[in-house]
Amino acid sequence: MTETKQSQPAPYGKTLHALSIDVEDYFHVAALAGVISPDDWDSLPSRVERNTERLLELFERKQVKATFFVLGWVAERHPELIRKLADHGHEIASHGYSHQLIYHQTPAVFAEETRRSKMILEDIIQKPVTGYRAASYSITRESLWALDILAELGFTWDSSIFPIRHDRYGIPDSPKAPYTIQTSNGTSLREFPLTTAKLFRLTIPAAGGGYFRQFPYPVFRRLFRMASANDTRPQMFYLHPWEIDPDQPRYNDASWLSRFRHYTNLDKCYGRLERLLQDFRFGTVSQSYQEYQPDRIKLHQNEMIRLA
Repeated sequence: MTETKQSQPAPYGKTLHALSIDVEDYFHVAALAGVISPDDWDSLPSRVERNTERLLELFERKQVKATFFVLGWVAERHPELIRKLADHGHEIASHGYSHQLIYHQTPAVFAEETRRSKMILEDIIQKPVTGYRAASYSITRESLWALDILAELGFTWDSSIFPIRHDRYGIPDSPKAPYTIQTSNGTSLREFPLTTAKLFRLTIPAAGGGYFRQFPYPVFRRLFRMASANDTRPQMFYLHPWEIDPDQPRYNDASWLSRFRHYTNLDKCYGRLERLLQDFRFGTVSQSYQEYQPDRIKLHQNEMIRLA
């Protein structure tokens, strides 16, 4: 089914939303973890550099800056790509090292991988890396201990908590707007949650990724606008480089649900992204976060355990 292209209005220009890219390859994703072993990653054809370069070219053409949450595994193998992103004025943040779900890791393993990723990125760009996003948004009530480790490692902000119910992630009743978390060790982390919209008392994800590809674009645009109170409150958008790559290898032995999540509308995603950049103003996470001064909500880490 093809989408009807309609003339789009100029950007509202009322607020600056956060544009974030999770820099990982197609074989890193949780949806394909059941059919692709990490032991095989180095033997598979990498497409992350080419796809990220396409996004970089688009952002240059649209004069937009973004935050790139970079997987340490990718940075080790493509340091020039990461350096190029930083040299073009984009913000570099950490996406961990091996794209494993945090609640499947021990605190010791998580701390070591996160420290390793941070050091790799800082060595490449020669700047502090203070922002973090968990693989598959896997900071949940079961893995809130990760916040203490992030603070101990020198991170000052996070964008890992999705205020929805999902089989892999989410803290459903957590705040929808940016807020401050006081960790158990007394340090504060600023949290920029993923975007959701309220529709008929239902909480609908409207942050990007698979939701951006699965919903018709006018529906997604409407949800994003609703979440932002008619484009007056900054929201978080995310995408992966592999989502603009319809020619990537297909793994038909994955489950139906995994294939649906991963492959739906890959051929339409790039065009939709171009339209989104026309319809809304975007900048880095740090630039967008400055719209909230100060954070209106402050939560202690222990309070978040009760949010179900």
